[in-house]
Amino acid sequence: MPKFLDWAEAAANLSQRGEGYVLVTVLGVKGSAPRDSGTKMLVSADSSIDTIGGGHLEYAAINRARELLLSGQNQQHLEEFPLGPKLGQCCGGRVTLLYECFAATATPVAVFGAGHVGRALIPLLAQLPLRVRWIDSRGDQFPDEIPAGVTRVVASHPEDEVVDLPSGTFVLVMTHQHPLDYAITEAALRRGDAGFLGVIGSQTKAQRFRMRLEHRGFHRDAIASMHCPIGLTEIPGKRPMEVAVSIAAQLIPLYQRPKVANPARLTATALLTQLKE
Repeated sequence: MPKFLDWAEAAANLSQRGEGYVLVTVLGVKGSAPRDSGTKMLVSADSSIDTIGGGHLEYAAINRARELLLSGQNQQHLEEFPLGPKLGQCCGGRVTLLYECFAATATPVAVFGAGHVGRALIPLLAQLPLRVRWIDSRGDQFPDEIPAGVTRVVASHPEDEVVDLPSGTFVLVMTHQHPLDYAITEAALRRGDAGFLGVIGSQTKAQRFRMRLEHRGFHRDAIASMHCPIGLTEIPGKRPMEVAVSIAAQLIPLYQRPKVANPARLTATALLTQLKE
């Protein structure tokens, strides 16, 4: 994440990029506490901006905030911390924190492979309302500068990264090895919740993958959800940029499909009830 002056600047930037974050506010203080009421901190998936006092309180708040982010829903949550008994902080007071979770609106995309097509595709995806994880086992294949909104992941076993992808992720498989492409494809189909699964390759490769998946016991409907070769047939060409453009064009109508609205935010009364529970 870029460096920001404060939580407000970070919130504006993340909202514009469609990334999720949690705003943590010190809602109330009783006795001695590290920060006053009204102090705020922003927590994203990989960073935090500003501070509510540090120590175990802040550590616990960041962990809870990221748990809320994983839910993928807009929500609010209240939590009270007795600093001495619960966290072992010397302040000894009590702090009530309000968590306001703003779920990501950008569609998550996982690009497996940092080869020629991957390097041509990533700058295109970075300009669309997408949250991109770019995954490869070869760290030296990534360019020196990664576009904003793209997270580089160097993984010894890229297929293992499928487990941690958010539900609905667009999975794009284009590694340097057919066996690795298959392992990632099978892992994505076993999860069964990809928003899109595309695999680079020829019709011959597609047929081999389908036969192997059928032999492994996958239902025909699941196998049919794999798009191989990836990309729009209406956009011809085999150059990396031509293939990249056809893939990006294939994704655009998919992420523009209507999404289910997030649940309504909790009322103040509901928040107080939640805290008492």
